[in-house]
Amino acid sequence: MLRQTTKRAFLGLASQNPTPFPVVSRLYHPNVIDHYDNPRNVGSFDKNDPNVGTGLVGAPQCGDVMKLQVKFDGSGQIIDAKFKTFGCGSAIAASSVATEWVKGKSVEEVLTIKNSQIAKHLSLPPVKLHCSMLAEDAIKAAIKNYNEKQDKDNGETVETIDSTYLHGIGS
Repeated sequence: MLRQTTKRAFLGLASQNPTPFPVVSRLYHPNVIDHYDNPRNVGSFDKNDPNVGTGLVGAPQCGDVMKLQVKFDGSGQIIDAKFKTFGCGSAIAASSVATEWVKGKSVEEVLTIKNSQIAKHLSLPPVKLHCSMLAEDAIKAAIKNYNEKQDKDNGETVETIDSTYLHGIGS
């Protein structure tokens, strides 16, 4: 009997509440839930496209892995962004927000996006701040990859972003 009651309560069948897990929604800010339930820009571009920059970052302490790609037009503006993330709801939400915020911006504008802005927008608790840090790192890694491709195509030497911003990223 206890097992059946627990199962019914766990599945949300014991109440008239249409949400099976009402407790979960109280743990996350509505912005996190929105981006988790309706993630924007999930997918990927061809990583060999010279107009696409790819950033792949991970957080060994929690196992989150984030791939963020940005696609540029000929004038240096980001026209689209995609992501794939393996991780918690906060990591997925941070990725989704990042792709929304980079669209229509130049490289200089995108590099001003800080993890603290993403964390504030999503109201992330301190234990989830690494998710917003991953999103910032992914943006910077994608820009770095794009710049390397452009410099290679132009036969120039690559000027990279300060590696202190790219903690946790392999070369």
